[in-house]
Amino acid sequence: MTGSIIDRVATDPNRVIVFDTTMRDGEQAPGFSMSPDDKVRMGRALKALGVDVMEAGFAAASPGDEDCIRAVVGEMAEDDSGPVFCSLSRAIEGDIDASYRALRGTKRRRCHVFIGTSPIHRAAKLRMTPDQVLAQAVRSVAYARTHFHDVEFSAEDAIRTEPQFLAEVLEAAAGAGASTLNVPDTVGYATPDEIASLYRFLIAQIRPNFPNVIFSTHCHNDLGLAVANSLSAIEAGVRQVESTVNGIGERAGNAALEEVVMALRVRAERYGVTTGIDTTKLLETSRMLSEVTHSPIVRNKAIVGINAFAHEAGIHQHGMYADARTYEIMRPEDVGFSGSFFVLGKHSGRTAVQKRAEVLGYPLIGDHLNDAFAAFKTRADEIGEIDDAELIAICTATQRDAHVAA
Repeated sequence: MTGSIIDRVATDPNRVIVFDTTMRDGEQAPGFSMSPDDKVRMGRALKALGVDVMEAGFAAASPGDEDCIRAVVGEMAEDDSGPVFCSLSRAIEGDIDASYRALRGTKRRRCHVFIGTSPIHRAAKLRMTPDQVLAQAVRSVAYARTHFHDVEFSAEDAIRTEPQFLAEVLEAAAGAGASTLNVPDTVGYATPDEIASLYRFLIAQIRPNFPNVIFSTHCHNDLGLAVANSLSAIEAGVRQVESTVNGIGERAGNAALEEVVMALRVRAERYGVTTGIDTTKLLETSRMLSEVTHSPIVRNKAIVGINAFAHEAGIHQHGMYADARTYEIMRPEDVGFSGSFFVLGKHSGRTAVQKRAEVLGYPLIGDHLNDAFAAFKTRADEIGEIDDAELIAICTATQRDAHVAA
């Protein structure tokens, strides 16, 4: 069962594995801590969403984190259709042992081993030579394979690593038994063209000897390029994308799962790949994460923000009445909204005001429409958004004034 995801990609090269790290990389960032009960709730939501791999935590970080992973796994261990459960481990035996203790309740388990490979990480953090890093990577992957059939290896700060050395470390990790090779942009430094070029080089170097290995991408958002870089990696041949709900994560966050998935769906003609995500549950999952972390979703957040399918400008509203495709590239129902909605404000046009008033039982025609629309604009300049109560008050007042004048 642990190899089922890898086998699926081997038989369908256009299937992208969605690796969710909301409960690990996302949760370890300031402001996003989750209680054990919160993690169990999120685990259920992520399973329903259809993620392929769920990185439930970093078992060696604390006894509490190990217990949280065990609790998440315990909720779903008996369900053969569920995701693969994963724990992060440094390239040391103690971390790998902690991951095994946390995950041994399920056969669908993965150990995610990492070590820094860039010059700055080797010198400043690890104080190791390139040969020592290479040897440690091989030892740790080989040790992880004694407990796990499914091992992923990550070269931390891969983007700032010398490409030839990076290829050497990744190939050695594959030789030691890693079936997934992750090339993380740990500090969000790369650009899309650089990412694509690097992956093409690595795939050309490694795949001839390891044709079934899966390449993975894990992009941070320090320059606002995490989603763009993830998509570029997929175009270059990557078949696992690591992401988080709402893009939470260290510093500026990770690639947002909902944005990557919907980009692949909406632009299917460009990318030509699929995922197993039930996109109708994206909004529900996003809002649950917002609730458990007490972190509001900004209005203009792509895909799941409340403005994503809202329209105020008169020109946009007019187009939407004619055909929603004039201003929407996806259906709101596809991500979990009940539909588009119009916001009445100072930018709204006459048609939108007239149609909403009619729905509320106040048909506006002729001079009454002119008077009500003028009053609407005045009030919108004063308070911004006009809700139904305000619109009813405007319609009633202008109607009363018209009767008095008559």
